[in-house]
Amino acid sequence: MSIRDLVPRARQENRAPMLLDQEDRNPFLSLRREMDRMFDDVLRGFGGPSMMMSRMTSWPSVEVSETDSEFRIIAEVPGLNEKDIELTVDDGMLCIRGERRSESEAKDRGYSERFYGRFERRIALPSGAEEDKASARFEEGVLTVTIPRSAEVVRGRRIPISAGTRH
Repeated sequence: MSIRDLVPRARQENRAPMLLDQEDRNPFLSLRREMDRMFDDVLRGFGGPSMMMSRMTSWPSVEVSETDSEFRIIAEVPGLNEKDIELTVDDGMLCIRGERRSESEAKDRGYSERFYGRFERRIALPSGAEEDKASARFEEGVLTVTIPRSAEVVRGRRIPISAGTRH
């Protein structure tokens, strides 16, 4: 058993993050996320994937917000151009993928902490997101995806329970 198996979040790295809901506004959940992130950083060297691969499972860093009219996802992708990024939305999932290429050959580098290679980040969209009307803008290493919110969000409904008769 790996030390990483002892940390619940480390076993669930492939979960897709959800957009904000009422629970995300809870300061204790925010604190827990930060503590999980801290433990992940500490435990990377104990039998888990390489430090670079662990860092890239959540790269690019994103900020998710919502208003009454839209959902907005902002991703920091420094060193990339819009042509290096592919953005898709399908079945309630936004996918940001691309590749960052090195400007120099690896043999010319003595040491590097910079990331080069392919990346992919998936973000689950809430109900009410109008995927077919999504738009994106790229400026100075920041990708902004805007997805309008449907005026008619399908919500759950209460089901009345009628009294039965005994037979």
